[in-house]
Amino acid sequence: MSKIDLSLKNLEELFPKDFSQEQIAKAKTIFLKELSLLSHQFYGGKIQTLPKAGLYGFNWFNVYYTPGVSKISTTIRDNNDSSFELSNRGNLVAVVSDSTRVLGDGDCTPPGGLGVMEGKAYLMKYLAGVDGIALCVNSYNKQGKHDPDKIIDFVKMLEPSVGAVNLEDISQPNCYKVLDTLREECDIPVWHDDAQGTGSVTVAGLINALRIVNKEINDVKIVMYGAGAANATIARLILQAGGDPEKMVIFDSTGGLHKGRDDIKADTRFYRKWELCEKTNPKRINDVEEACKGADVLIAVSQPGPDVVKPRWIRAMGSKPIVFACANPVPEIYPYAAKEAGAYIVATGRGDFPNQVNNSLGFPGILKGALLVRARKITDEMAITAAYSMANYAQKKGINPDYIMPKMDETEMFAYEAADVAMEAIKNGVARIKLDKETVVKQTLDDIKRTRDTIDMMMANSFIHRPDVKILEDALKKAVDSVK
Repeated sequence: MSKIDLSLKNLEELFPKDFSQEQIAKAKTIFLKELSLLSHQFYGGKIQTLPKAGLYGFNWFNVYYTPGVSKISTTIRDNNDSSFELSNRGNLVAVVSDSTRVLGDGDCTPPGGLGVMEGKAYLMKYLAGVDGIALCVNSYNKQGKHDPDKIIDFVKMLEPSVGAVNLEDISQPNCYKVLDTLREECDIPVWHDDAQGTGSVTVAGLINALRIVNKEINDVKIVMYGAGAANATIARLILQAGGDPEKMVIFDSTGGLHKGRDDIKADTRFYRKWELCEKTNPKRINDVEEACKGADVLIAVSQPGPDVVKPRWIRAMGSKPIVFACANPVPEIYPYAAKEAGAYIVATGRGDFPNQVNNSLGFPGILKGALLVRARKITDEMAITAAYSMANYAQKKGINPDYIMPKMDETEMFAYEAADVAMEAIKNGVARIKLDKETVVKQTLDDIKRTRDTIDMMMANSFIHRPDVKILEDALKKAVDSVK
């Protein structure tokens, strides 16, 4: 085993030279999971709360608290919108989940989602300078079932304290009711990142993939494997971006979605799926392999793989096929296997493979743009604008089959994305205040720099401790031993 670089660059080089591509892919997944457990134990989680106002003497508590703070209370009482500038509300997002569908692990019980929600908060802060707070809620009713109304009531009660709400890892069909109700009834953006976020970044990746293969979105045949909140929203946004519904076939665990699916029509909780049944798959195709014949695009957001998407499906596709295998933590098919089957462009949700189509590229910048203009909601038009912002940024850098999306370390992309989203919010009439694009870019870059400088200072002064290399060595050993 190679010596481990704490930066975790070039993960493939950590493993024995005689490992096959399949063994390396499996070992990477095990290594990252084991290291995650050990590092979370080491740090006790990922997020803490620190003041951002200076303390120059103890009398400043009379300014920050009583009696001085009374002026803040009465000012906000007389103008609730002043809370966005007189408190941290204007830069604070609540990451809310009932933990019923955490990544590919399903229902993890209410506290089981905390690792993911803290991760979202960390990404928001580091990538866009947005503060986030992880809030995992118990949505069980007296009958022991998850009740969407409990999440709705919780968010409504929470609304006065935050500038936006990021819903996460809520299983369907509850996620539809929760999002659609709160989008209409709250006066701040309520955003379901598994749905709108994944939809936005997937559309971005698709835009550039189609540019590379020289195909138009309205001409391509698209197969979508999985019909949960993510793929259902991806489908809706693709159609809004110009996709042809008659050339789209979507599959859930029962078969293709189409007008003959009376089981979906009968259950009104799945109204979003029924809308797609009415629009897509006019030939009522029920076999995935048949649907893939001659298809240009296969987008899978279903269950962790690696053998969920079959190589023969890809071999049946048309010229220069595009395959998105976006299940986490393991894609439905590994990129090397998809390429061997003939895929021209392959994307996954993971950053250790080329073409990461992951909502981490979307939600930090999108939420930042919405917050800066104090938007009342995030419209679908704002999500599509973000998709084109991401795609165009990558295109300017020079896209190719292994680079269809910006990478997380391309900091300026988040600032331009925030600005594009903010301008679209103003255009859509959902912004409380108007800013110009240059102001949003500068503010976002300033906030990102301040965040990263603070983290660097804390690391340099051991306020954030450096993990013992033994943690990495133990995780690597377990991964190698598990795969041998």
